[in-house]
Amino acid sequence: MSRALCRLDDIPDGEGRGFTLAPAEAEALAGGERDVFVVRRGGHAYGYVNSCPHVGTPLDWEPDRFMSRDRAHVQCATHGALFRIEDGVCVAGPCPGKKLRRLPLDLRDGEILV
Repeated sequence: MSRALCRLDDIPDGEGRGFTLAPAEAEALAGGERDVFVVRRGGHAYGYVNSCPHVGTPLDWEPDRFMSRDRAHVQCATHGALFRIEDGVCVAGPCPGKKLRRLPLDLRDGEILV
């Protein structure tokens, strides 16, 4: 069964938004991790576990602040690592080639479902 996180339009284009999953959802979808985030790029949404693959710290430095200044990458607040929005691969910083853990999403009728 799917649950709506929010509407795509609730996230400004080029920005991200954090969410906390219920324990059962976290076990099933995110390896037990409850804190996740979704980034919007145009008409697409990309979801990830809110944990840097370098040391496991949250990526946001303030609530819902996941993006680099130019909004081209997800940025880790702790180390400044940059991750591609589309696949979560680190392209700069202390963990090149490592990936954010993906959160499976579905987009239906403008709603982001997990």
